[in-house]
Amino acid sequence: MGRGKVELKRIENKINRQVTFAKRRNGLLKKAYELSVLCDAEVALIIFSSKGKLYEFCSTSSMSKAVERYHRCSYGHIEANQSPDNDQNTYEEYLKLKERAEILQQSQRHVLGEDLAQLDIKELDQLEHILDGTLKRTRSMKNHSLCDKLSDLQQKERSLMELNAALMNKQLEGSSAPLESTCQLQHELKAQYQLPYFLDPNNTPEIRYDSIVAADNVGDNANGMIMREWMQ
Repeated sequence: MGRGKVELKRIENKINRQVTFAKRRNGLLKKAYELSVLCDAEVALIIFSSKGKLYEFCSTSSMSKAVERYHRCSYGHIEANQSPDNDQNTYEEYLKLKERAEILQQSQRHVLGEDLAQLDIKELDQLEHILDGTLKRTRSMKNHSLCDKLSDLQQKERSLMELNAALMNKQLEGSSAPLESTCQLQHELKAQYQLPYFLDPNNTPEIRYDSIVAADNVGDNANGMIMREWMQ
């Protein structure tokens, strides 16, 4: 009866995982040794455990020589294709990028108000001009955002006022209150819209002619009494 197929996945039990690692590690090292002896091959095997412990086997006298040989075989053609001119150009580009990065870092420190003692008057004027421009753009963006927000709030206010007016009109149409109540509701509605009093044509004060005549009569009587007393 053959062995069942083992599912390859991480062993969750720590003890079982360590036992399996030790068994398979020893088996792998034994197979590497057998391969080097039977086939006269140069074999180098490197194993790191989960805790970082190193296990190695090398059929030659030095592991470093085997690794160096592997490096030459794997990356030797790439290094051979790189000419000295390419290396020089790469190094010069690196120096330029490094210098640019240092300049940007220094400019950032100046903007933050650091290391200003080494700047002369002209450089300080340039820095002030840059900061003024930045401040103006920041304020402009802030004002633009505030205006947009204010416009949205005004639009919401108009919508609420229209809704309020519609509800008040519906209430006035369905109400059987006397005329005084109707006028009072209209006055409250206008007050909610914050309309000035002098702009309402219906709020013009009533001037009665008989009141003016009565006032004139009172004035004439008073003048007549004063004249008679003076003549006596």
